[in-house]
Amino acid sequence: MTQAKTHNYEGVLAVWKPAGWTSHDVVAKARRILGVKRIGHTGTLDPAVTGVLPICIGRATRMVEYLQELPKTYEATIRFGIATDTEDLTGEVLETCDAGGLTEAAIRETILSFVGDIMQVPPMVSALKVDGKRLYELAREGVTIERQARPVTIHEIRIGEIKTGVPQPEASFSVRCSKGTYIRTLCVDIGRKLGVPAAMAVLKRTESAGLAPGDSLTLEEIARLRESEELGSRLVPADSLVPFPRATGGSPAASNARQGKPIPFELLAPEPDQAGLWRLYRDDGAFLGLFESDMPGRRLKAVKVFHPEE
Repeated sequence: MTQAKTHNYEGVLAVWKPAGWTSHDVVAKARRILGVKRIGHTGTLDPAVTGVLPICIGRATRMVEYLQELPKTYEATIRFGIATDTEDLTGEVLETCDAGGLTEAAIRETILSFVGDIMQVPPMVSALKVDGKRLYELAREGVTIERQARPVTIHEIRIGEIKTGVPQPEASFSVRCSKGTYIRTLCVDIGRKLGVPAAMAVLKRTESAGLAPGDSLTLEEIARLRESEELGSRLVPADSLVPFPRATGGSPAASNARQGKPIPFELLAPEPDQAGLWRLYRDDGAFLGLFESDMPGRRLKAVKVFHPEE
């Protein structure tokens, strides 16, 4: 009997999350398919939502905290004239009205008015924790608590089809936003500004960590590619996805990096010219890790060191 081959997979794999699955379900399934222990996702998607779910594998899991901070893009449809207890169409209907008087111009203008820095009150169905318990767990128990508004950023909105002249008009739009933005709450707030109840009808994530639908694989495709030993080519190096500036060093810089010692700017090309995190590479292109720039001391200090093969 031939023993199955094992692989040391490492990198980021864009998974197309199906409806009805939790993000945890997807990670658990991917773990079983790949036979790996170190694996995690870069941002939760609700079970009903489909779309791009980046999965970090192996040492790439050390980059999750940076990848999850990157902007995300969604395609959404809002329905006016209806409100639910979950802010989407899966919840219990709380209110309906005839919103047929809304015009396309008013809907378009109102949706676009949310571009920029805004304040949002997280929904009760969110995964935020209060006193150690997630809000959606409290919601399931019928408990509603006061939530504080939080700042989020709507970077861009593109309006799609708008259907008016019916009791429950709909509008589709694409939104690029910061981490922590709740699209269902955005839909409710849009309706509130128009003076009518509203709920999110459809949501799909089309970008996360810079990865798009064209980069994504279904779980079935992942299983097939693993079986045919072609999956490695679909793994994206995590360091290529973070937006930090890049510097390269020779053997002295690489030696300091491996030992976690500060690296003088003069050993690097280009020499760092700004504070913050930098990606450091060996002169053969191997990723050495993330380093913090100490501008007064003119040196890089280790934050996350990766040890490439010699």
